[in-house]
Amino acid sequence: MAIAFFDLDRTLLPVNSAWLWMRYEVDHGHITWRQVAHASVWLSAYHLGVATMDKPLRQAIAAYAGSYATDLRDRTRDFYERRLAGGYRPGGLRSLAAHRAAGEPVVLLTTSSTYLSELVSADLGLDGILCNAFEEDRDGRLTGRAVEPLCYGQGKVAAAARYAASQGCGLVDCAFYSDSLSDLPMLEAVGRPVVVEPDPRLRRLANRRGWQAETW
Repeated sequence: MAIAFFDLDRTLLPVNSAWLWMRYEVDHGHITWRQVAHASVWLSAYHLGVATMDKPLRQAIAAYAGSYATDLRDRTRDFYERRLAGGYRPGGLRSLAAHRAAGEPVVLLTTSSTYLSELVSADLGLDGILCNAFEEDRDGRLTGRAVEPLCYGQGKVAAAARYAASQGCGLVDCAFYSDSLSDLPMLEAVGRPVVVEPDPRLRRLANRRGWQAETW
C-alpha cells in the first residue's frame, strides 16, 4: 500500500492559515497586534527553513491555557467557514482525486491544530489527519500544553512513519506534497517527494535532486 501525505498551508491551501488565524483572533479581541508581529517573524523564518517552531508553537498553545476546548473549536469552525472553506488549490483537489482513484489513502500532515485539521478532513474526505493536538483537563479546559510530540519537522516524519506502519507500509512507499523547505525531513523520508509551488530554496534543491515539482 502507498499513502499520499499532504501539507496544508501553501500546499492544499494557497495561503498560510496560521497568519489568517492570528488576524481573526485579533479581530475578535483574543490576541494583540504585538503578539501577531512577534509570531509573524517566527512563521516567516520557519517557512524559509531557517528557524524551528518548537518554542513559538508551545508559546501559542500556552496562550490558550484555561480556555474551554469547545470555545476554541467553535471559533475555529467560524474562522474556517469565513476565511478558508472552498479556497483549496484546484491542482490539490485533482491530486487527491488521483490518489483515491489509485486506491491510495490520502492523509493530512500539518502543524495546524486538531480543530482546524478535522474541518479540512471533513471537507475533503481525507482518510486521516496528523497534526498538533492540545491537551485538555477533565473539565474540558486547555492546559496550555501540546500533546507530545509536536507535529513539525522530524515530528512530522515520526508521526507519518507510525501511521504508515499501522497501514502495513513504510515511508519509502509513500508520497508527500509540500511547498516549504521546512518540510525537508519529510520530503527526504518518502519515496516520492513532490514540491508544490515551492519557495525558491526548495525549488533549487528539488531541481538538484530530481524531485517532482507541480504547479497547482
